Amino acid sequence: MIDVDGYRPNVGIVLLNTDGRLFWARRINRDGWQFPQGGMRSDETPLEAMYRELEEETGLAPEHVEVVAATRGWLRYKLPQRYVRHHQHPTCIGQKQVWFLLKLVSDEASLRLDACDKPEFDIWRWVDFWYPAAHVVNFKRQVYERALRHFAPLVEGLCRVELGHAPPREDGDTAPDEPRHGWRAA
Repeated sequence: MIDVDGYRPNVGIVLLNTDGRLFWARRINRDGWQFPQGGMRSDETPLEAMYRELEEETGLAPEHVEVVAATRGWLRYKLPQRYVRHHQHPTCIGQKQVWFLLKLVSDEASLRLDACDKPEFDIWRWVDFWYPAAHVVNFKRQVYERALRHFAPLVEGLCRVELGHAPPREDGDTAPDEPRHGWRAA
């Protein structure tokens, strides 16, 4: 499903633990790390798509999370030209996303990356709040920053943490330190 402007409707998921840290996962057989996300079907609302993608990519069911917030309207990003499939019609030039902030309310043992036939991720970890904005693939950075800026005040109040400001973009190595927690296997 591609809209008239060439954007594919999609949902993004920011999963929060009680410490104010975020779920961050590596794409299977790739070096890229990201939040869970996925396309919407034509018969789904953003909330329905979010729950489906959450279960497919993390194994979490609705009873494992609490929906804290969602972004208003669509956040868009364009794909680099090398990823645009010009031979397909309609041509998809990018994604438009509704982002959801979820709080994990179950034990993290509920997380299962192998919950579907074709897993998206092979490992995951908890990271500091602003870490993803500095470490996601470049063409998604602006959308990640916008979603995190929208959710930051909510996370500060909910988790009673002070997140500070987002790190400056692309001006040297100003990203947050590597997470203290070790790797989590699937």
